[in-house]
Amino acid sequence: MKVAVTGSSGFIGRHLLNHLATRQVDIVAVTRASEATAAYPPEVQIAGMDIGVGSPDCYHRLGRPDVLIHLAWGGLPNYSSLHHFETELPGHYQFLKSLVEAGLPSLLVVGTCFEYGMRSGPLSEDMPTSPCNPYAYAKDALRRRLQFLQEKHHFNLTWARLFYMYGEGQHSTALYPQIRQAVMRGDSVFNMSGGGELRDYLPVNTVAAHIATLAINHWNSGLVNVCSGQPVSVRRLVEGWLKEYGWEIELNLGYYPYPDYEPMAFWGDRRKLNSILPPGRDEVS
Repeated sequence: MKVAVTGSSGFIGRHLLNHLATRQVDIVAVTRASEATAAYPPEVQIAGMDIGVGSPDCYHRLGRPDVLIHLAWGGLPNYSSLHHFETELPGHYQFLKSLVEAGLPSLLVVGTCFEYGMRSGPLSEDMPTSPCNPYAYAKDALRRRLQFLQEKHHFNLTWARLFYMYGEGQHSTALYPQIRQAVMRGDSVFNMSGGGELRDYLPVNTVAAHIATLAINHWNSGLVNVCSGQPVSVRRLVEGWLKEYGWEIELNLGYYPYPDYEPMAFWGDRRKLNSILPPGRDEVS
């Protein structure tokens, strides 16, 4: 089996390539960032390509893979930019459509829990979407377009709806790298919100392992929440990191207000993912 990966030099992509390298598959990494490829596993084939620039021979240039894992997306972490639906949405749809029309049999695309909108409590795949920011709107629109495309062309589609992640290589504005950098600088205090928000977190390495399994072993799974299924307060999460890594820093709770673009408490319903994955898969770290 041949697996192609877009966004291979990104936060998830680098972890995903390492997981795929342990599977019995041929790997093609699609990237514009040639300097990043030095860190790729040696068995990975490189396909230098700007997916925003349409090309009728994209599928051939990728080596005609059996499945494409589509991680690529620009403009993050600015979720409110109109760029997401003005530029990213049409560009990604045209790229994926050209692959499907050329014969791509299976596609896994990552979505976002923000597609659910301002809902509290457990979020399940059968809920209607109600995106409240441009990024979530564009992702949800891409999913709908691909589902309409399935009515015209036969291909397998899995939409992996991601919740919160942390780990090596994450964008510097995210919580985990912020507190890690504060500790490395020797700061005595870390400013944060009250920490009472309930969220759904997984280590990025675990997320990457789940994506690999869905892409290789479970084609055409439709919507799947990739999540822990367990709500955790942000304060408890951070305190867990301090204990796990032996970091010493005082938490200045309540310094920042709670965000107004997401509910105070939400997490993923994991039952569908549990029905797909073998027991114990979240033990990956």
